[in-house]
Amino acid sequence: MTRLAINRLKERRPDAAAVDRFLARHEVPIVEGDRCTFLWRGEADEVFLVQRIVGLPELLPLRRLWGTDLWYLVLELPVGSRINYQVEVRRGEHVERGNDPLNPKLSYSPVGTSSVCFAHGYATPDWTEPDPDARPGELTELVVQSPALRRDSRVALYLPARFRRTVAYPLLVVHDGDDFLQYAAAKTVLDNLMHRLDVAETVVAFVQPHDRLSEYADSAAHARFLTRELVPRLEAELPLVGQSSGRCLLGSSFGAVASLSAAYRAPDVYGSLVLMSGSFVFTDIGGADHGGGPVFDPVVKFVNRYRARPRRVADRVFVSCGVYEPLITYNRSIVHTFESTGAAVRFVETRDGHNWENWRDGLRDALSWVYPGPQKFVYE
Repeated sequence: MTRLAINRLKERRPDAAAVDRFLARHEVPIVEGDRCTFLWRGEADEVFLVQRIVGLPELLPLRRLWGTDLWYLVLELPVGSRINYQVEVRRGEHVERGNDPLNPKLSYSPVGTSSVCFAHGYATPDWTEPDPDARPGELTELVVQSPALRRDSRVALYLPARFRRTVAYPLLVVHDGDDFLQYAAAKTVLDNLMHRLDVAETVVAFVQPHDRLSEYADSAAHARFLTRELVPRLEAELPLVGQSSGRCLLGSSFGAVASLSAAYRAPDVYGSLVLMSGSFVFTDIGGADHGGGPVFDPVVKFVNRYRARPRRVADRVFVSCGVYEPLITYNRSIVHTFESTGAAVRFVETRDGHNWENWRDGLRDALSWVYPGPQKFVYE
């Protein structure tokens, strides 16, 4: 195997000018096969890579290259991996944590940004980028008065580019709609996938919670809002299929719990579910503390109950999760629960973590399986 760039630099006993040239020649992190070299430059007592790959310590120490102010860490990452990370720098009692100043690539989320490493074999899918040839769908805002939620609920409604009143369309309801639109490029993805005929032309309702940790944690009120208020209104006002084969709920993390919980309460209403990195934490084996705090208590109670007495909640269930997430074990387990009910299940594991780019990258697999292109999809 060719020697790593950092090892070649070490052998030359570099000075500051050599480090300058080294950094000018290489993109950071330096990706060489399955090895990724993370770098930081400056004076410090300790430097750590902060990451959340399950099975590894959250803080991985960087080593200082002797005689220089360059710090490095070589991490083995399988082909196709993508990880978010930050750098923690300690000087005496002072600790700073932030994004990698040597890496311009960023991952975005509602809680801020982080640096991102693309391992060998990962590339941002082209269908997540704007395509000038794809006709754009229309995004409008709808306000639904919800007695169930005791508030007005704002919904962003997507109509496909060639929308016509004479055609019946399937319906997709997306939890955390604003975040999917902003951080997972959902409108661009929909425009592109429908333009390429990967996905059937679909009406999409992006719902937004007021308090997601409450409304999405097995909330009967949220389930009533979806099934008795939102879906009937959309089917009354728009040309929709109007039967279970043309209704799908999609959510990630707590949004996946909300999707499953709503379908559990209305098992004949939704034909498909898309559950991404679901927070399906359970304690029915051994009765151990779930460790998620009080917000997870209703989730754990619901998942324990469902695992004990599973029932078919949809005909088709798409499940995905990153192998670097702590949730991977729970998601692998619940796949077998869904299969035991007779539902058609597709499970996809990604070399990624709990983040919006992971869920964005999974949209084509999910939607083309649930609502495949017009030449394939037949409503029963």
